[in-house]
Amino acid sequence: MKSCCRILLTSLVFAWFTAHAYSAQEWPQFRGPHGNGISEAVDVPLEWSETRNVAWRTAVPGKGWSSPVVRDGLAWMTTAVENHLSPKEVEEALANLPAREAKSRQVLRSVSLKAVCIDLKSGERVKTVDLFEVEDPDPIHTLNSYSSPTPVLESDRIYCHFGTFGTASVDTKSGDIVWKKRLPLEHSVGPGSSPFVHDNLLILICDGVDVQYVTALDKSTGEAVWKTDRPEMRAEKGDQKKAYSTPIAINHGGRDQIICMGSQWLISYDPATGKEWWRVDHGKGFSVVPRPVFDPGSGTVFVGTGFGSGELWAVRVDGKGDVSDTHVVWKATRQIPTRPSPLLHDGKIYVVSDGGIASCFDAAGGDLLWAERLGGNFSASPVFADGKIYFCSHEGQITIIAPGDEYRELAVNEIEGQIMASPVPLDGALLIRTDQALYRIRG
Repeated sequence: MKSCCRILLTSLVFAWFTAHAYSAQEWPQFRGPHGNGISEAVDVPLEWSETRNVAWRTAVPGKGWSSPVVRDGLAWMTTAVENHLSPKEVEEALANLPAREAKSRQVLRSVSLKAVCIDLKSGERVKTVDLFEVEDPDPIHTLNSYSSPTPVLESDRIYCHFGTFGTASVDTKSGDIVWKKRLPLEHSVGPGSSPFVHDNLLILICDGVDVQYVTALDKSTGEAVWKTDRPEMRAEKGDQKKAYSTPIAINHGGRDQIICMGSQWLISYDPATGKEWWRVDHGKGFSVVPRPVFDPGSGTVFVGTGFGSGELWAVRVDGKGDVSDTHVVWKATRQIPTRPSPLLHDGKIYVVSDGGIASCFDAAGGDLLWAERLGGNFSASPVFADGKIYFCSHEGQITIIAPGDEYRELAVNEIEGQIMASPVPLDGALLIRTDQALYRIRG
């Protein structure tokens, strides 16, 4: 009986992955084809520098921390072209904020939000699409950008999301805007959650300091299909209710689920209706950024609990209602990132803290297998490709390790500029976006 169950489970897991097959030359969303940072690409580069093994380097106008998305030999990115205020105007615009908060905020006269398309072979910019012109935009954190959410690319559409500043669907062949939508909210420190496509729906997380909800738009028209408010929270301040995580879709036991992290609550929703399946109270965590990862074999989701907490939780996904006391498998509390997402590979969880400590945990029991200081600061999420794990720091350093029970460094490479976007592995190449340019590194 147990053997039959294992065979059935293995078949379901295989079906779940094969039903969502992608080419190794595609990277359609934040963290790749399955949203987990895992790539099937081969011959992914190991060593390079600013002057070695660079196929091309293309300057990208404006500023954006969104990752590139790739399909049909083209890389798309969003970006924000900034129109700055004078120093005196900045001081006046931030005068009502506490001094410490004002120091960490960026404010602009206006910002132009765009989508940029680059040919993968030549590095030439082939298309720029003007999406939104925003006058007097809300201030954002100096670590953030006005273009941080990664777009979603499928077939002949790209869905670009800028949080409160607007969402748009673009025809990738013509560059025409199919529809636009704006869902106003107060981010406090700027947008962060990336859009996510499930069947005919575009799922958006709208966790601001003023409102907190999840919504699904008809991806063809931009019209709302459902909207579900987040549960009540203990936090009195709206700043501790905001969040920036990107959801994942899973199917476990025949039940489709959208797994959404937020402040205080980890919640599973029915993607068709927005109905809540189950929830877990993860404590005081807020401003949650990391995207969850799911192990279909064990039916466990792994989540980072965000600022004010900084823990890694393993939670079973077969619950109903409030399962806070019954479905938490384990927790890890040391050197857990609040910005980079976790990486699950071969029964192990790899993370890198914001301050540059890489750690490896046993996914089944949560035991720490190793921890190593990489140095630098991190926002980009790690990726696995071609038997290697890539960690990219703010300072432009890319550390590559071999997965396993012990830390084994394979290479350390550096390029110019700041890296906040997660890298994109492709067959024989690696795309890296900095604050200045997009690089194609060759194998």
